[in-house]
Amino acid sequence: MILPMVMIYGLFEILMLLCFATAWPFSIYKLYKSGSNQGKSIVFSYVVLLGYVFGMTNKVINNDVNYVLAFYILDFVLVSLDMVMYYRNVRRQKE
Repeated sequence: MILPMVMIYGLFEILMLLCFATAWPFSIYKLYKSGSNQGKSIVFSYVVLLGYVFGMTNKVINNDVNYVLAFYILDFVLVSLDMVMYYRNVRRQKE
């Protein structure tokens, strides 16, 4: 049976965003527990964050605001939390 178009609209975009979202909690936890930024690239995080901003902007500009936007926001928040942990560790390492 073929799913109605309404159900599959955005499905693959959501799956992509969920795949990306699965990695961030592990990174956040590692940064929190270790207190170290070793191996972490803050530039990479900024590029990823910018990519999510572009994705959300695309949704708004193209008048395509739907439930998929919530997954962009989720990923944006996760990357932002990861960056907060990074800067927390920078501050702690200076002390």
